[in-house]
Amino acid sequence: MSSDRPIGIFDSGVGGLSVLRAIRRQMPGESVVYFGDQGHVPYGPRRVEEVQAFSEGIVRFLIGQDVKLVVVACNAASAAALHYLRDKFTDLPIVGMEPAVKPAAETTQSGVVAVLATPATFQGALYASVVERFAGNVTLLQSTCPGLVQQIERGQLDNVETRAILESALQPMLAEGIDTVVLGCTHYPFVIPLIQEIVGPGVRVIDPAPAVARQAGRLLDAAGTRSDNTRQGRLLFYTSGDASQFRLILPELLGDPGEVHQVFWGANQVYLNK
Repeated sequence: MSSDRPIGIFDSGVGGLSVLRAIRRQMPGESVVYFGDQGHVPYGPRRVEEVQAFSEGIVRFLIGQDVKLVVVACNAASAAALHYLRDKFTDLPIVGMEPAVKPAAETTQSGVVAVLATPATFQGALYASVVERFAGNVTLLQSTCPGLVQQIERGQLDNVETRAILESALQPMLAEGIDTVVLGCTHYPFVIPLIQEIVGPGVRVIDPAPAVARQAGRLLDAAGTRSDNTRQGRLLFYTSGDASQFRLILPELLGDPGEVHQVFWGANQVYLNK
């Protein structure tokens, strides 16, 4: 299997760019094909069956791009579809997102941890399993931060409305004594500076993206397919939303430019918009 083949990454929108950013830092030689399903964003409130169908269609599209590994860079899609995808695509390494409850539970001093995520993540079996295994002696305070994903999709990372959403979620939690914030949505790392400003220096904010990038690297090493880091990998982007808007937000969220192509959905299949 050629190490020059790209990694595939997908999310309901631009949130997975936080994972792409981490992969780029750790493995700059890897080429990446990124799919943002902005035509269906957000996944959080959607039915499990819908998210599974979207995820399967995207993975089939990425396989058509000759990817060697797929990262489900979306907590809602991981909660709804990770096991489903692994059962469907048994020969393809697939990495998913898991809320970083374990490291939070292991390091909290106050015993009170905040988890910010979408409804689909909180309702999923994956989150329940992580909580059951690792958070028995910890108080978890949860918030779905309604509207935050949409703000980040618009590139509004530090305006009045975004701040109000986060303050509404975090201030009651601060009053309860949190000393750790777990980000259970890949969109949320883009507002870490604002979160840190609200919670103060005494509260740790956990971004799961670096750990996901490390796991992707371990799987590539195990398969002998890691690319040579002596040259920069290529970036290629697909969106089911507005390609021109995606191009505008890329420099702000990622810093790296890349080709952006528009796709459309038909009968749970993805087609290039030619």
